[in-house]
Amino acid sequence: MNDAVNISQNVLSGKFSAVEITQTTLNKIAAKNQQLNCFTEITTETALKDAAKIDQEIAQGKNPGILAGVPFAVKNLFDIAGLTTLAGAKINAENLPATQDATAVARLKKAGAVLVGALNMDEYAYGFVTENAHYGTTCNPHDLQRIAGGSSGGSAAAVAGGLVPFSLGSDTNGSIRVPAALCGIFGFKPTYGRLSRAGVKLFSSSLDHIGHFATSVRDIATIFDVLQGEDEQDPVCTKRPIDLCLPQINNDISGIKIAIADDYFTQKAEPAALAAVAKVAHALNVTEYVTIPEAEIARAAAFVITACEGANLHLENLKSRPQDFDPATRDRFLAGALIPHSWYIQAQRFRRWYRDQVREIFANVDIIIAPTTPISAPLIGQKTMILDGEEILVRPHLGLFTQPLSFIGLPVLSVPIKEKNSLPLGVQLIAAPYNEALILRVAAFLEAQGIVSGGLLHEF
Repeated sequence: MNDAVNISQNVLSGKFSAVEITQTTLNKIAAKNQQLNCFTEITTETALKDAAKIDQEIAQGKNPGILAGVPFAVKNLFDIAGLTTLAGAKINAENLPATQDATAVARLKKAGAVLVGALNMDEYAYGFVTENAHYGTTCNPHDLQRIAGGSSGGSAAAVAGGLVPFSLGSDTNGSIRVPAALCGIFGFKPTYGRLSRAGVKLFSSSLDHIGHFATSVRDIATIFDVLQGEDEQDPVCTKRPIDLCLPQINNDISGIKIAIADDYFTQKAEPAALAAVAKVAHALNVTEYVTIPEAEIARAAAFVITACEGANLHLENLKSRPQDFDPATRDRFLAGALIPHSWYIQAQRFRRWYRDQVREIFANVDIIIAPTTPISAPLIGQKTMILDGEEILVRPHLGLFTQPLSFIGLPVLSVPIKEKNSLPLGVQLIAAPYNEALILRVAAFLEAQGIVSGGLLHEF
C-alpha cells in the first residue's frame, strides 16, 4: 500500500486512520533510514499531530483533501516551519528556523498530506551523487554499495526504499531525473515556472525547477495537480490557468506524435541505457528520429550559467569561510566565480537561439524520448566511468542527457525501466512547455503495458 492515492482512499474510507499510516511510516523510517541515510530531520511530533487532525476532520464528516493521510518528505532545501533549511550545507545549520512552509509544502498539507521529514542532498544542490561531506552519503535501495544519484538523492531513495510514497525535489540540470532513474522510480520535472519555488533555497535561479518522485503515474499526476497554481511570492511562477492532468490520463495515445532523440542522445551511453530507450520506443511503435541541434553546446552553456549563478549566491562565504563548504562544491563554485561575464552573457544568448530551434521540432512532434542517464548507478566513491572507450568523470557526466533539456525549461518525466538481475535505468519523456498532460498520458500507457514500473523489486 505504498501508492499515495490508495493510502488516501483507505484513510478516507476509514479502513486505516491517518495516525496509523503515519506511525507505520515513522517506524519504517526508524528501521531503514540508518542504512539508506535519506533523512536529515524526522518531524515525528508534528506529523502525528497533523495526522490526528485529519482523523478528527474525517470523524466530523469533512474531507481533508485528495491526499488525506498520505506521508511525504521533502529535499532539505524546502522551508519547513520550525526547522532550519539546510540545503545540504553545514553553513546553513547556523540559520534560524523557517517561519513558514514553502508554498509547495503548504499546498500538499492543505490537500491532507502529512510531512514526516527533510531529506539529504548534495550541498547547495550542486551535484549528481548525494555524497555529502557534512551529512553523509545516501545509498541506493537496489544496492547499498551504490549511489542514489543527486542532487535529490535522499528524495529518490526514500521513495524507492518504501519509506514514503512520494517526495519533493528540485532539478537544475537533472537533479530529479538522475536519481529517479538510478533508483528506479518516476521523477517529474514540470515546465520551468509551472510550480512555485517560494520558500525554496535556490541554486541557479534561471534554471531551477521543483518537482516530485513517486512510484506510479497516477500519483505523479495527482501531486502535480495539487502543486499547480500561480504564486505571488514567486515572480517566476507563471500565471496560467490550472490544467488538471489526472482527469486527462488514459491509455489512449492515438494522435500523439512521438519520436526518438538521435545524434547526441545516442552517444556516450552504455548499451543498456540505449536498450531501455529502444524498449520504450517498441512499446509505443515509434520509429521516427529527431535531432536536437547543438545539444552538446547547450550542456556546456548550462554549465556556465549554473556555475556563475551558483557562485554569485555564495560569494561572501566562499571568501570568508571556504573551509566550511563541502570541498567538491567549493571547488566548483570557485571555478564559477572566475568565469568571465562575457561567457555568461554569450551562454544566455545561445540559450535563446537553442530554445527557438527546439520549439521548431515540437511543431511536428509532441513527445521525444531519450535516455535519462548514460549508465546505471555507479558505486559510492567511484570517480570515473568508461563510455565509448573514453574514461570520464562520474560526477559531472551523469547529467549528460538531462542538462540540454532543463536548460530551456522543458517538462520531462523520467520513467523507470527494470530488467531482471539488472540495476534500474530511466527513459525521459520530453514535451514542449506546458504539455505535461501529454507526457503523463504516454507514461500511463507504458505503465499499463508493464513497460515501466516504480518501486523496489525486493526488500533491501
